[in-house]
Amino acid sequence: MKSSWTGFHSSLASGIDAFLAHKRALGCCFRVEEMSLRLFDRFLIQQSIPTLSAITADVVDAFLASRPRPAPRSYNHLRGTLVRLFDWLAAHDRFGPSPVRARPRRSTRVRLPFLFDDATARRLLEIASRLPDNGGTVSRGPTYRVIFTVLYGLGLRVGEVARLRVEDVDLARDLLVIRRTKFYKSRLVPFGPGIRRVLREHLARRARPSETLSPTTPLFSLRSGRPVSAGTISLTFHHLLPQLRLTIPDGTTGPRVHDLRHAFAVGTLLRWYRSGVDPNTRLLHLSTFLGHVSPVSTAVYLTMTPDLLGEASGRFEQWARAALLEVTP
Repeated sequence: MKSSWTGFHSSLASGIDAFLAHKRALGCCFRVEEMSLRLFDRFLIQQSIPTLSAITADVVDAFLASRPRPAPRSYNHLRGTLVRLFDWLAAHDRFGPSPVRARPRRSTRVRLPFLFDDATARRLLEIASRLPDNGGTVSRGPTYRVIFTVLYGLGLRVGEVARLRVEDVDLARDLLVIRRTKFYKSRLVPFGPGIRRVLREHLARRARPSETLSPTTPLFSLRSGRPVSAGTISLTFHHLLPQLRLTIPDGTTGPRVHDLRHAFAVGTLLRWYRSGVDPNTRLLHLSTFLGHVSPVSTAVYLTMTPDLLGEASGRFEQWARAALLEVTP
């Protein structure tokens, strides 16, 4: 039986608690980082490290070696969490120089997301709509069709969709209220007539005759009024993939449900190019829409595709041609 978490108990416990409190006061969730620090805390206890001065570079190296991380990204995240912890402790006079001497691993592999186009997304929605009810679920197919419509059409995170409640749908103003997002922030996400129709039909299907849905009712629920979890949405997405018979381009890994968000960002950029809008003047809008802290975070989603390259090249040619005409005598 798995024991319940009772807090940090090593010689570094108070420092870890203060570090996490500081980061969360700044709006960081730090859930994954906390799990890494729990591992480190437990390691210090198991190795009988009694004092802060006993936490040496050898101890940190031994901890990193005890947690095999074949992927450079995973190893670097674990190491980076320790670096941030000890740098913060040193800056607040809670610890001496950082004992982290291990170097980050070089990663040569960059994951390219699979970008759904409109035709492929419509096939996904069609296949999802045919999902049968099982294990006491109700309206499983229609519900997942709406879930994937919102994920692809608005670029939301899967966790944000899973947490939506009835009160978060404002059909009068065509807005979704996204609460408890990645950085403990809430935001308003506008939608168009297509999404409005889909959500209105979904709410009408959820409501029983002569009954009004409670504002706190989960927007997406299949059994006993419980919300559909982000993990279940992801599992269902992967269950449907073989039916799509996708051709995966070279260098691209198999699709994830998060790739629907990538597709939304790239599709938005492509529409701007084709409508003559300068994307540089709109990146902050897209960043705000996606719930990012800054456009730097949004840039991760803007994978360069052949279509984008063609549009960007055409835009540059127009600019260069005009510039040449200005300097030509």
